[in-house]
Amino acid sequence: MKLTKKSHACVRLEKDGRTLVLDPGVFTEEDAVLGADALLVTHEHPDHFDGERLRAALEANPAAEIWTLRSVAGQLAAAFPGRVHTVGHGDSFTAAGFDVEVHGELHAVIHPDIPRVTNVGFLVDGAVFHPGDALTVPGRPVDTLLLPVMAPWNKISEVIDYVREVKPRRAYDIHDALLTDLARPIYDRQIGELGGADHARLAPGASAEL
Repeated sequence: MKLTKKSHACVRLEKDGRTLVLDPGVFTEEDAVLGADALLVTHEHPDHFDGERLRAALEANPAAEIWTLRSVAGQLAAAFPGRVHTVGHGDSFTAAGFDVEVHGELHAVIHPDIPRVTNVGFLVDGAVFHPGDALTVPGRPVDTLLLPVMAPWNKISEVIDYVREVKPRRAYDIHDALLTDLARPIYDRQIGELGGADHARLAPGASAEL
């Protein structure tokens, strides 16, 4: 499987000539969805969900489909009958040849005064876990964790403890558009030294073979 990092929380996974795209949002390059056979969206916040880009992907490929939670599906399903699937915690399905499990239910707490929206994480082929905006532990071994390193709802000690709890073989940074270049070496060093897993950062557009 080939993983390509796109800006912020979006990644592309490619296998056997097919492409799965997760969380293309407003901070992500417009071409992130091009050629997608399937798309997964963890929740409704615009840095993860850009309706215009998803519509463009479905229009460009009449065979493309989306799997997401109800709050997102409700905004797209009427325009694309049968191609937008609602999923929730405990579900499993196959999308473009990828086996996917759904884990989690709620977005992490930003502030007690801000209502929590729903959020799901996706475990792809039993190997790659994208948690969206939550520190969800999937409850099974994970080879590659896509790690939300910087957000209004987390701090670095929580990120480090999350890596320790999930125990992946490797962790790649996501949710990093707001992290400045000055801060990146600090995050790299502390997560790498304290997380207990191989930790790496891919620049937008860079790829890794998993």
